[in-house]
Amino acid sequence: MIQNIGIPGLILIVIIALIVFGPSRLPEVGRAFGNTLREFKSSAKELMLDDKEEKKEKSN
Repeated sequence: MIQNIGIPGLILIVIIALIVFGPSRLPEVGRAFGNTLREFKSSAKELMLDDKEEKKEKSN
């Protein structure tokens, strides 16, 4: 889904974000989005590690 956006679509998203949030709040929104993605990624890694450990315990 996101792979098909391309440069024109990305520019359109940035312009819409500027209109909706304004230039003063846009960095704040970007930081919040980045923090959310970082937390999601770390949670996904933890779940994968827990799953691997669980499978390892079951096999023993």
